Amino acid sequence: MHSQQMIWKPDAGWTPIKAKPEAISLVFYFGTRQMLACGARYNELRGMFPAAHILGCSTGGQINNNDISDDEIVAAAIGFDTTTLQLVCHDITDSQQSRHCGEAIGRALSREDLAGIFVLSDGLNVNGSELVNGLVAAIGPNIPLTGGLAGDGADFTETLVGGNCIPRARTVVGIGFYGSAIRIGHGSAGGWDLFGPRRQVTKSTGNVLFELDGQPALDLYERYLGPEDSKGLPGSALLFPIQVHDCEHPDSAVVRTVLAVDHEARSMTFAGDVPQGWIAQLMHGKFDRLAEGAADAARQARASLDADAGDHQFSILVSCIGRRLLMGQRTSDETEAAGAELGAHTLKIGFYSYGEISPHAKSGVCELHNQTMTVTSFAEAEA
Repeated sequence: MHSQQMIWKPDAGWTPIKAKPEAISLVFYFGTRQMLACGARYNELRGMFPAAHILGCSTGGQINNNDISDDEIVAAAIGFDTTTLQLVCHDITDSQQSRHCGEAIGRALSREDLAGIFVLSDGLNVNGSELVNGLVAAIGPNIPLTGGLAGDGADFTETLVGGNCIPRARTVVGIGFYGSAIRIGHGSAGGWDLFGPRRQVTKSTGNVLFELDGQPALDLYERYLGPEDSKGLPGSALLFPIQVHDCEHPDSAVVRTVLAVDHEARSMTFAGDVPQGWIAQLMHGKFDRLAEGAADAARQARASLDADAGDHQFSILVSCIGRRLLMGQRTSDETEAAGAELGAHTLKIGFYSYGEISPHAKSGVCELHNQTMTVTSFAEAEA
């Protein structure tokens, strides 16, 4: 396996790469909605790599090794020696179809030699939990499944995903990796701290939360945010995610972030399910703890990669937009912390998302996460 970084800048276009186009089998690319919407960048990549699978999405910022940017597109061109690939692109009209969408992609990619799947999904019109549940139902719990939900900064207007096509809204793309040579490592961690009382989810439907302890959910949330921050909902809610867990299963705890609020119904829509009967608690972050969470995710990915010391490695970092909004100018603390664990010789690209997909660090079950840093690392064993 070999990989090479590519950057697109408005004044310079794409940086040239050294690899021969026919040697590239996969291209990942990430950029803001405004840069991807016209389709010109995809068409340029398609012209450069006519035989490659090309997939990418809109973001809340791009990760380029240890750096973060908003004014360039980051990409990686990858060539595999023996690993084969299959890409499936599926349209989705609303979140109620999320499980069906996941099942359809999983069935299309399922083969005896399937070694792992990476998914990019619309970030606003999908219930990420149900999407993941559908995928796992189709491929089983033992196949590594990672990825992320596309972002749109703090605007929450529209997210774009493309798989061998111009990026568009309401799209989910999965790419399968096949064969015995491919190695896939993964890790996910947060670093957020719990605060405030525990409250029971007394009324919810899927990813829509109506009541906590019998009171309107939005009322309680606005009480914590205060009048000024409440005016900025849903964007301001990214700074205060919630953790939910099943009391009977301590390893079930996941973090959820707000995608939308309904002021009339006093409800809140999250990126993933908030099951009725579970316990919810607010969270807040500190810079050092968030950076350590990113380092922890990278350590998990490195430990699970099962690669030899000399193997070429490539990593995709998917972090939540809420972490970036909170950390501000110190956001690079977390990319540097993850980069230090992955090593200077590992090519790293990624994006800030509306949700992260990875197996749970404790239970091992694939989940939709929010407010985490998730790392997926790839290597290929010699034939």
